[in-house]
Amino acid sequence: MQLLHAPSSSSSPYLNLSFRSSKPQHLTSGSFSHLKSSPLFAIHLTLQSQRNQSSLWRYHKRAICCSGATRATSVEVGSSSVSTGTPEDDVLKALSQIIDPDFGTDIVTCGFVKDLQIDKALGEVSFRLELTTPACPIKDMFEEKANEVVTNLPWVKNVKVTMSAQPARPLFAEQLPAGLQTISSIVAVSSCKGGVGKSTVAVNLAYTLADMGARVGIFDADVYGPSLPTMVSPENRLLEMNPEKRTIIPTEYLGVKLVSFGFAGQGRAIMRGPMVSGVINQLLTTTEWGELDYLIIDMPPGTGDIQLTLCQIVPLTAAVIVTTPQKLSFIDVAKGVRMFSKLKVPCVAVVENMCHFDADGKRYYPFGRGSGSQVVQQFGIPHLFDMPIRPTLSASGDSGMPEVVADPQGEASKIFQDLGVCVVQQCAKIRQQVSTAVTYDGSIKAIKVKVPDSDEEFFLHPATVRRNDRSAQSVDEWTGEQKLQYTDVPEDIEPEEIRPMGNYAVSITWPDGFSQIAPYDQLQTIERLVDIVSPTVHA
Repeated sequence: MQLLHAPSSSSSPYLNLSFRSSKPQHLTSGSFSHLKSSPLFAIHLTLQSQRNQSSLWRYHKRAICCSGATRATSVEVGSSSVSTGTPEDDVLKALSQIIDPDFGTDIVTCGFVKDLQIDKALGEVSFRLELTTPACPIKDMFEEKANEVVTNLPWVKNVKVTMSAQPARPLFAEQLPAGLQTISSIVAVSSCKGGVGKSTVAVNLAYTLADMGARVGIFDADVYGPSLPTMVSPENRLLEMNPEKRTIIPTEYLGVKLVSFGFAGQGRAIMRGPMVSGVINQLLTTTEWGELDYLIIDMPPGTGDIQLTLCQIVPLTAAVIVTTPQKLSFIDVAKGVRMFSKLKVPCVAVVENMCHFDADGKRYYPFGRGSGSQVVQQFGIPHLFDMPIRPTLSASGDSGMPEVVADPQGEASKIFQDLGVCVVQQCAKIRQQVSTAVTYDGSIKAIKVKVPDSDEEFFLHPATVRRNDRSAQSVDEWTGEQKLQYTDVPEDIEPEEIRPMGNYAVSITWPDGFSQIAPYDQLQTIERLVDIVSPTVHA
């Protein structure tokens, strides 16, 4: 899989965002009247005069970083420390009792403890817990437990804990289009079959994550039949354009950023696949998303060019699969799961929609049972969520207000809350696994590999990895002749930097400036080092 960069608007034949006037112009279907006679088309988006829409829906306030006490020495902690009897060590030892259930490691080792400030004479301690996401479902527990364990120290009289979250950023921003460089996790909601309620799940999941405190955006990737304009009711229903940067400004509804072809004033498109792929590319990569913790992509049905384009444009963190109880739905969903598996995108949950309804004290299953369970069992997806048939769920989608907003305490909202917690936890695990999948241990001069979703850990000699490069610089693409010779690579070569490339590969930078893309599948086939012994540390 290759990461594709979005072409500039000036050179792309797909979506020509141009400026005709300094006055605001609304998009109409007449703008596309020449589609029948031309392979090119233009969407005229202009910057409107004012954007004063405010966020109306805020159940949780985001964490605010505090400056801490003034009479103290600031200590930032990234790993557990051996106690030497200092006040700092006492506090860190106490905090290391708190284990993150997702990572299985204490919060000190995880690097959550920041800005530790201590005044032992006054018995005052302050610090900040910087979590991986503002939507952390157990952040209140962390805060309560941190207060408790530090307060139990004999000399401590007052504890001040501030909660915050890491800045929104992907694992490898350098390789991404500018618009995607401040998005932490991108989650695809897919079914590969139309009519199963995929868009309903995508929209309600997005607003559930926003309710949990996250910064969220939704990208409606269905150009042929966009659903987002029906399911939400933003005050401004037309996308705008930044004339200086030539970027798209998303619209917004209740604090969630929205982009859909339906907001481009075109309704549903009639065009061929390659043209649609280009439109999706531009809409997604040239939008000013800003800092987002989660971008939810409402995938179109199918497993063709459009789906593959999306998976190539962006590094999908995870996928949520939506199905219904019928056998036919399972057959189509299975194709989508296999597609994500090929592209190394983890499927973290299955939502079985329209599963059952209750009447007269009994539960009925009008469409049968077992499709969701079959997906979970056959493909090893860890979580299954049963969504009941509820008239209000369908009605809320048609009314422009998501169910989790209209009835936040209802049965459907509670299921979406569980789904949101699952997505948050699984994305955190995946990011942790990807960031540590391939590392270099300078003490033993070996590259350590632990591929995500695998318990196997092994070591590779750096020179062997460099010699196994299969790019055009090392191997002739036409003849297959090896251009990089064995002696061209020094035996003592060491990597300068190793960065993750999505869920499938790493980019290794070598001292000669060469950047090698090494897929996990290839690393698993390279000759391994055995009998690795850590160097002896002398006193």
